[in-house]
Amino acid sequence: MSQARSSLPRTIAAHAALLTYTAIALFPVFVIVINAFKSRRAIFTEPLALPDAESFDLVGFQTVLKQGDFLLYFQNSLVVTVVSLFCVLLFGAMAAFALSEYRFRGNMMMGLYLALGIMIPIRLGTVAILQMMVASGLVNTLTALILVYTAQGLPLAVFILSEFMRGISDDLKNAGRIDGLSEYRIFFTLVLPLVRPAMATVAVFSMIPIWNDLWFPLILAPAEETKTVTLGAQVFIGQFVTNWNAVLAALSLAILPVLVLYLLFSRQLIRGITSGAVK
Repeated sequence: MSQARSSLPRTIAAHAALLTYTAIALFPVFVIVINAFKSRRAIFTEPLALPDAESFDLVGFQTVLKQGDFLLYFQNSLVVTVVSLFCVLLFGAMAAFALSEYRFRGNMMMGLYLALGIMIPIRLGTVAILQMMVASGLVNTLTALILVYTAQGLPLAVFILSEFMRGISDDLKNAGRIDGLSEYRIFFTLVLPLVRPAMATVAVFSMIPIWNDLWFPLILAPAEETKTVTLGAQVFIGQFVTNWNAVLAALSLAILPVLVLYLLFSRQLIRGITSGAVK
């Protein structure tokens, strides 16, 4: 009872810190959304003011819907993000289970090698990646983006999930083996349900860089039929003139799928982040 009472202030503090961070992080999003519904003049004269009868204008959304195939751009971004997240979570969880469960020569070195991907940006290998995709015939395909983003997200997934999997009771897994369960059944039916908060945390932190990335879509898939929403929004940014109404409208529309995915993972995300505060 006393232990539960002592952990309560830490839980409240963790939730308060998370809410504060969320408010700070969402403020730029709030500014973008309110300015997307204002005229160009109002954007520059009163950027923090809410749209009113004088400043309200939908010209940005009208331009976005008329110029370019943004429905296709959204579809491409959604396919790349969802498939990449699925591959990151599946292969990352399997690698983390192997590293945390089995002891073999080179276990530590393998974990260190995978962790190096967190510290070394994948963009350093852009030239080699482009050459590889050209040789494989995958340039201007969504498959190229999915492969790159999967490789980009695996180091963080393995690092986080392996720590959570080491905390799972060995007695539970050994009981499953005694009952005749295969290692795959143990992994999918016993281990994965217990690390769902950690997987949600990995999904959220991997989702944002994938959805917002401009570099690899520009290098690997710049064709009209494979453009992502972030790359598609660049058509409104010129060297001398920028259509800020259309840019802000495109960014506001791009935020919606991210918010939906975030809400799907939010409950498990909070549990994963605050789990250390209640132990």
